[in-house]
Amino acid sequence: MPQTVLITGGSRGIGEATVRLFAEKGWRVAFTYKKSQDQALAMAQETGALALYCDAASEQETAQMAGKVLRVFRHLDALICNAGTSYTGLLQDMTAAEWDALFNVHVRGAFLATRAFLPGMISQEGGSILYISSMWGQTGASCEAAYSACKAALIGLGKALAKEAGPSGVRVNCLCPGVIRTDMLREYGEDALNALRRETPLLRLGTPKDVAQAAFFLCGKEASFITGQALGVNGGFVT
Repeated sequence: MPQTVLITGGSRGIGEATVRLFAEKGWRVAFTYKKSQDQALAMAQETGALALYCDAASEQETAQMAGKVLRVFRHLDALICNAGTSYTGLLQDMTAAEWDALFNVHVRGAFLATRAFLPGMISQEGGSILYISSMWGQTGASCEAAYSACKAALIGLGKALAKEAGPSGVRVNCLCPGVIRTDMLREYGEDALNALRRETPLLRLGTPKDVAQAAFFLCGKEASFITGQALGVNGGFVT
């Protein structure tokens, strides 16, 4: 029986690369999207993945989405919480609404998706949950204090849940990407990107597929004794 995975925020960037890789490897894939409907539906047609609209921060929409996934797949082997947004700016210039919006997508969204699928994984005595964090969640980034806080919260959630769910056979890990070529870099000029390349020991920026390959490993049987970890995919930027 093919293994099954749900990837939140799967229509672009790291999410898109992850959807495509899991589908290529023979997994049955579902993914969520919010804004990129045309891109999501086109990718669903290309890959055979199930595309579902869902606001990650909505309790009602997450419950409805989870119900659809379980009706189609019957069970879930892996959950990858990737949905997220960014905010760049000084903390004192950030409104409370902007702070809440960031945490709602990253942290509340991960909680809602996890709560929806964890009982089934516990019942089947197996499963993998993966939170896409960031190296900034490990070290912090100037002008990205709120984003760093969100990503640090995911690491804390993953480490705690790994202990809570481990006796039931459910593994929980985090990935901490470095500077990855996605839309989140659109505000950076070429000079800034070159500076980031020089700061990376491997002297290149990461690709979404770099992260997707690490996600595939952590969700697979080859990683069956790995849980509670925050794996950096950053070219050596953070060690």
